[in-house]
Amino acid sequence: MTPQNPAPLSADAPAPDRPWIVMKFGGTSVATLPRWQNIRELIASRRAEGARVLVVVSALTGITDALKQLCGEGNGDKRRAAAGAIAQRHHELLGHMQLSLPDTLATRLAELAALATDGPAALGELAWAAQVQAHGELMSSALGAAYLTASGLPTRWLDARECLHAIALPNQNERTRLLSATVESHPDAALAGRLAGQGEVFITQGFIARGEQGRTVLLGRGGSDTSAAYFGALLKAQRVEIWTDVAGMFTANPRQVPGARLLQRLDYEEAQEIATTGAKVLHPRCLSPLREPRVPLLIKDTNRPELEGTVIGPEVREHAPSVKAISARKGLTLVSMESVGMWQQVGFLADVFAQFKQHGLSVDLIGSAETNVTVSLDPTENLLDSDAVAALAADLAKVCRVKVIAPCAAITLVGRGMRSMLHTLSTVLAEFGQLRVHLISQSSNNLNLTFVVDEAVVDELLPHLHDLLIGAGALRTDDSALFGPSWQALYGSGEMAEQAAAWWRDPTERARLLALAQEATPRYVYHLPTVRAQARAMLSLGAVDHVHYAVKANTHPAILRALAAEGLAFECVSPGELRAVLATVPDTAPLLFTPNFARHADYAEALATRATITLDALHPLEHWGESFRGREVVLRVDLGRGLGHHEKVRTGGNGSKFGLPIEQLDAFLRLADAHQVTVRGLHAHLGSGVLDPKHWGEVYAQLASLAERIGSVAFLNIGGGLGVPSHPGEAPLDMAELDRVLRGVKAAYPHYQLWMEPGRYLVADAGVLLARVTQTKGKGSLRYLGVDTGMDSLIRPTLYDAWHEIVNLSRLDAPAQALYQVVGPICESGDVLGTDRRLPEAQEGDVILIAQAGAYGKVMSSRYNLREEADEVILD
Repeated sequence: MTPQNPAPLSADAPAPDRPWIVMKFGGTSVATLPRWQNIRELIASRRAEGARVLVVVSALTGITDALKQLCGEGNGDKRRAAAGAIAQRHHELLGHMQLSLPDTLATRLAELAALATDGPAALGELAWAAQVQAHGELMSSALGAAYLTASGLPTRWLDARECLHAIALPNQNERTRLLSATVESHPDAALAGRLAGQGEVFITQGFIARGEQGRTVLLGRGGSDTSAAYFGALLKAQRVEIWTDVAGMFTANPRQVPGARLLQRLDYEEAQEIATTGAKVLHPRCLSPLREPRVPLLIKDTNRPELEGTVIGPEVREHAPSVKAISARKGLTLVSMESVGMWQQVGFLADVFAQFKQHGLSVDLIGSAETNVTVSLDPTENLLDSDAVAALAADLAKVCRVKVIAPCAAITLVGRGMRSMLHTLSTVLAEFGQLRVHLISQSSNNLNLTFVVDEAVVDELLPHLHDLLIGAGALRTDDSALFGPSWQALYGSGEMAEQAAAWWRDPTERARLLALAQEATPRYVYHLPTVRAQARAMLSLGAVDHVHYAVKANTHPAILRALAAEGLAFECVSPGELRAVLATVPDTAPLLFTPNFARHADYAEALATRATITLDALHPLEHWGESFRGREVVLRVDLGRGLGHHEKVRTGGNGSKFGLPIEQLDAFLRLADAHQVTVRGLHAHLGSGVLDPKHWGEVYAQLASLAERIGSVAFLNIGGGLGVPSHPGEAPLDMAELDRVLRGVKAAYPHYQLWMEPGRYLVADAGVLLARVTQTKGKGSLRYLGVDTGMDSLIRPTLYDAWHEIVNLSRLDAPAQALYQVVGPICESGDVLGTDRRLPEAQEGDVILIAQAGAYGKVMSSRYNLREEADEVILD
């Protein structure tokens, strides 16, 4: 019977020169009637494009495993029972399709029954096993041809063994020739023409080919993907489509990293590296056949065909250098071989690797030194039981000292031009500095960087590293031509806790900004509702007793008044900031004075106000102690480490000028006693841009421990540095988790008040910098977009590689197709506001918006080159 309501097909027969599209469907995609209905609609849509279609199918889900189990049975009755169960599975699907048994499928079922009865005696065990396992695809394709034809889509069944012929390779044994064969495929116009003369839609098998003496051979793991690629190359197809249960390849395993982003475009080499180093959605062998004929490959979701998926093709250079993915492989075994005698010894490595060949083990990664060679063994390519490894080690011990390290895992960063990105990876590399790293490998093709670590750390480490890569700008999720939505956005409940759309994207606010830009540029614009919202988020932290705004972030009087009205206190670092705050906020607002290497006169001026004074060195008490006699002070200490995305925002550790070293604490307390100075508070601030809530809990606990030694401390100031995500997909700071952490540590030390001093967190998102396009310029492969301001107005990108979102506000909804270097007019090579930014094609006069400019923007600006300063506008 014909299924109900088949989709209409075009009545026009395709012309002889119409292209081929190869579509591969995996086991889950062919296992049920609804999935076959999806396949039929997809084929019909490709026909509507005017293409001929060749469908490659895997066996029904679970059938390949069942066939392998059949091959392992020594008892004929059990083999026949297994074959019967496999046949029943196909009969059940036929029943759902309301189809009678087609002759093609009946023949395959009979062949399988005969093979089960006869066993391996006549053919030999390996040849018999190949023939048996081939039947999974032979049966599913026969079933599919019957269903598609019955549903109004005439489909010819094609035996893949008539088209795919295996070739013998050097060093292949009988097992690999039969069970992991290779097919040499080049465009075959004769085959394409012959098939075109027979029909418009074909269905064939993945996983199988014809070998020597006409024997059936298998293509090994990932064989169906590889079959599709072989057919795509033979037919020089318009494209090969791999239909599976996910939308494509992602920047990480999405089941470990829900924020992993869809990779929209990859070149063959990058995709192969990602597949080789851990991604399971595509087998790396399937890409090689497509390179020479330059046939693109698409990965698509059978259940969500509207999703764009991943396009893999020839190298596309017009994009920002970026890490494309971070992947992990578990279960690795390291073999470390050491011998003083190996240095410059001819033939040592040949002798060593001969042992691996003798034991049938394939080496993956290699690291070498003058007296050591360490290699990894991947379990996906080797049978790594303890006996095999022990036998190898015993033979190697005859020529060198051997150490086996297991279980290990390889964490790999993949991206074209990896060496050019090393400068952006400092925060990522720092994480490995805290682990046992057994091997580091940087590929000779400049496509990957691999770290082999203990397997136990991987599950927790991978999501953290993915976040760090985005935050460091190494994984360029801002480039919409390369990176799509997150896994969570596609398959979950939305973008997890990602921040709401920026205020300036609202149509009304955008119109106001465009009008302001028409009046004058460059121009800072501050949105007070956003300032208030951020202040309330900080005040929602129930564990925090006092929130001081770090005034240095933005000193605009309207912002100071808004924060004072919300109940915040203020932290100043100079007499000028003190004067600005005293002139603007009510007398009831508490003040902190936290200078660094300040003059004696600066302290004298601050001591004349209501501000609480912070000291962070011995010098003030050693030389000006009488000025502080009888006072209560805060002591800023250095806890020995710094945090942040760049060395210039890390304010702890010996490389930082801030804070009293812990080893000088006793000396400071002796000076304080001598001048009757009471240490009432302890303060530590380790850096900016921190997104890990545990950080502040650790700071509080360390300060509390020190406070116990001092005895007079009443409050602990754990600093600020709350991160403000800037890159698309970067996880925001979880304020609820921060509150939970702080409540937990405060419960352990309830006798200390808890103070914080955020700056950028409160005002960064509230401010934007408006500029206008002056010129564009092409120079080699680069395109420059000039605007009427630069490092004179916003120095953060130049000073410490800060990343700010940049948009063309005049063309906010236009497609972002051009890749620009956004630069200013200042006579400095460092006058770059953004590198490799994907923006719409720009015209002179377009309004450019630079986001998150509310903090450390205007306050750090200058009149360098005697450029006019950007003015400031308040929106309320």
